[in-house]
Amino acid sequence: MDDGYFGTNFNRPSWSELIEKIENGGVSTLIVKDMSRLGRDYLKVGFYTEVLFVEKGVRFIAINNGIDSANQQDSDFTPFLNIINEWYAKDTSKKIRAVMKSKGEAGEHLCTNPPYGYMKDVDDKKRWIVDEEAAEVVKRIFALCLDGYGPTQIARILKEEQVITPTIHFMRIGRTTRNAPPDNPYNWTGDTIADILERPEYQGHTVNFKTYKQSYKSKKTCYNPEEKWLVFENTHEAIIDADTWERVQELRKNKRRPTRTGKTNMFSGIVRCADCGEKLYYCTSKNFEARQDHFVCSTSRLKGKEVCPTHFIRAVVLEQGVLAHLRLVISCVANHEEQFRKAMGAKQKAEAKKELAAKRRQATQAERRIEELDRLFKRIYEDNANGKLSDSRFQMLSDDYEQEQEELREKLLQLNEEIIQQEEQAKNIDRFIGKVRKYLDLDELTPTILNDMVKAVYVHAPDNSKGYREQQIDISYDLVGILPAAMLNDLQNGETA
Repeated sequence: MDDGYFGTNFNRPSWSELIEKIENGGVSTLIVKDMSRLGRDYLKVGFYTEVLFVEKGVRFIAINNGIDSANQQDSDFTPFLNIINEWYAKDTSKKIRAVMKSKGEAGEHLCTNPPYGYMKDVDDKKRWIVDEEAAEVVKRIFALCLDGYGPTQIARILKEEQVITPTIHFMRIGRTTRNAPPDNPYNWTGDTIADILERPEYQGHTVNFKTYKQSYKSKKTCYNPEEKWLVFENTHEAIIDADTWERVQELRKNKRRPTRTGKTNMFSGIVRCADCGEKLYYCTSKNFEARQDHFVCSTSRLKGKEVCPTHFIRAVVLEQGVLAHLRLVISCVANHEEQFRKAMGAKQKAEAKKELAAKRRQATQAERRIEELDRLFKRIYEDNANGKLSDSRFQMLSDDYEQEQEELREKLLQLNEEIIQQEEQAKNIDRFIGKVRKYLDLDELTPTILNDMVKAVYVHAPDNSKGYREQQIDISYDLVGILPAAMLNDLQNGETA
């Protein structure tokens, strides 16, 4: 008996036990209710009934189909029964796929169980609610990633802190799980952490069609590219906010590996060469003091100074420079917020709303005029066909209408682009100012603050023309890009940027 297994699957425990007995000569007769109970894969069923059973001298009987291998005439129709049985499985699979597709396109959750951090609502099984205990662990994992830790390091930290794994947590709250419980209930793995860090569902979104199977016969799960995903936003409570999610995904793209000494630096993966754009290597040694650790251009080191000049900067100097610049940004936002908005090209909210409303009105008017010109063109075409309008007059009017339409389409395209840019710019400035407000009393630069605020740091080649070493660094902040120190100093001094 193989309860809970499909007939298309021949990796059934009891079936495997039976085949082992047949191979060892321990079976003389095999009786089934009908052919479909043996299986629904006509090729494999045919192999067993036509080849293996014959070779091992096993008499095969299917009661409802009237098949007995001892009577060869009764078995002539068997191959057709196998094909029909497989067709039934194929047709059922097709219907189930259609139902799942319909559910997925309607925004229903397709997975049987919610991801770690969520649970099903007792009153509405289709609704996900936050599992507070697990959600705290998810938040901790994302926070550790912002601190600069990779999946393996995060797994080690959780293991040391004796945080139970998702499988053990599911078992404790009475939720079924396919995974066998580990010997060590705190044995987190890097793969589990990476999977959690890459799940968009933690933003409160439903994401369907991330995976698929090539055939009902294949149990292998294939992964769809992101453009084939169907995302329904804000369908359940978010555990991770959008800003944190985006920063973590960017950090995951810039994977950092510890040096042979085991030492790491928070700028690894963030600091880049201003000339070639490649990452700067973090160089250290067991014998180095902190002031000796430094970064050097990977292109210069691998391909030579001829390809890219040496870009060298000590880690402590880099940290001091970024901290000073970040404090300057915080001061400008805290003391001169409106001037900062104007300097960034984002106007005050009231002005921005008026300007956006005016542009939207212009866009609507342009769309209506384009539609009106279509109607006018149709009318003059009919008048020309009926002889009411001469060919020369028709040509002149149609040329005018076409030119006006083309100009309106270009204007409409430009207006729509300006509206989108203005909306995004104002939104990004607001989000950036919100971030800055979290660090008004900044005394020390930490990996969390660096990863939250800064996307990249670009190091220029040193300048020794003044008799001393001078080096420029450009800091690209999240949401707003590079903020020149000259602009920030002007704001501090009360000058208009």
